[in-house]
Amino acid sequence: MNQISSKSVKNHPFKLSPLMAGIVLSLGVVVSGCQDAKTVTPSSANIAESTSNTEQVVAVNYAELAQEIAKKYIITDGHIDVPYRLEDEFENVAEHTEHGDFDFPRAVSGGLDAPFMSIYIPARLEKSGGSKALADKLITMVEDIVKAAPDKFALAYSTADVKANFAKGIISLPMGMENGSPIEGDLANLKHFYDRGIRYITLTHSKANHISDSSYDENRPAGGLTDFGKTLVAEMNNIGVMVDVAHISDEAFYDVMAITKTPVIASHSSARHFTPGFERNMSDEMIKALAVNGGVIQINFGSSFISQKAIDYGTLRKAAIKTFITENNLEKDSDEVTTFKAAYKISNPYPFSSLSDVLDHFDHVVKLVGIDYVGIGSDYDGVGDSLPTNLKDVASYPNLIEGLLKRAYSEADIVKILSGNVLRVWQAAEAYAAQH
Repeated sequence: MNQISSKSVKNHPFKLSPLMAGIVLSLGVVVSGCQDAKTVTPSSANIAESTSNTEQVVAVNYAELAQEIAKKYIITDGHIDVPYRLEDEFENVAEHTEHGDFDFPRAVSGGLDAPFMSIYIPARLEKSGGSKALADKLITMVEDIVKAAPDKFALAYSTADVKANFAKGIISLPMGMENGSPIEGDLANLKHFYDRGIRYITLTHSKANHISDSSYDENRPAGGLTDFGKTLVAEMNNIGVMVDVAHISDEAFYDVMAITKTPVIASHSSARHFTPGFERNMSDEMIKALAVNGGVIQINFGSSFISQKAIDYGTLRKAAIKTFITENNLEKDSDEVTTFKAAYKISNPYPFSSLSDVLDHFDHVVKLVGIDYVGIGSDYDGVGDSLPTNLKDVASYPNLIEGLLKRAYSEADIVKILSGNVLRVWQAAEAYAAQH
């Protein structure tokens, strides 16, 4: 796994236009609804000034400033698939790991403070059974990670826990359940998983389940949420579990909007504006409705969520593999097919998205509805080898921050993206539950 160093970016001088003067001034005072305001005094390494007879020139070292911001403020990521990755092949993430996108040293390097551990449940278990058992097993795995390294990790059951752990220099591991299948049609299981630390539930995954239709599934038996799903959303509000609308169908999304009494999240979705026809991402109309609700879309970094080129590549690759299997009368898991896949990748390189492409998604949401409704939902450890250049693992958040700075985002706005917006939604869920 390549680790990206933001120190490789050179200084970029610019003239102090009225716009950039505002940016420099914005480095002074930060206001966030979920974090204490802090005064930032840029070091001489970050801003160097020189004057002439006619103009003032300011050189900002964006890379170093991004590193400072990453260390100074809480960074949350709405979706990291560590538990299921370790279920497949265990590694000690308290130390540097050979595989995957997440471990403690890289998280520290990137300034990551509160990654939501995804308790991912495959859609196939809805019919075969075992969803609840697997969810409990993966939650126990997260608890064991904390027990084995209490000086590095801590569980987080509330926004207060996240802030307290941050103050101690410990990485919080809040949990979200990806696929509501483990609820198994019993509201008692909602309470069970809340007690075990689940603080959001993605209602379904790649197939329709007993709660909701899926954006990936052509079969839409409920036409949105099921009757039980509608009841579940209301009970999630009452108990303090955030509703995650990632993965659900458009119809189900609007059902949620009609029912929920608290803001919701799309824990790892991007803007459909750039990927027309890809229902897994959110349309402009949905993003606007989400903003009215007070919710947050957390941008997924996977190239197929960011770029139409990556989606088209996947479609062509699948077709080529299918043709090869058919023409040669082969089994899908045969050695010949494995060899063909490897050769195809060499002759047809994957079109990785760029950091700029990812930033375009943030820009689009901000221009559409404002800065208060967007956050980070990378899907690290969940999208395989499809991550953009300069965003390859959890050491890369300073690269994202640097890109935002270069696009004239103020520090106050960046703090909202890093955690302020999501913590606001989580706090709203906590406040509503406390009264119900």
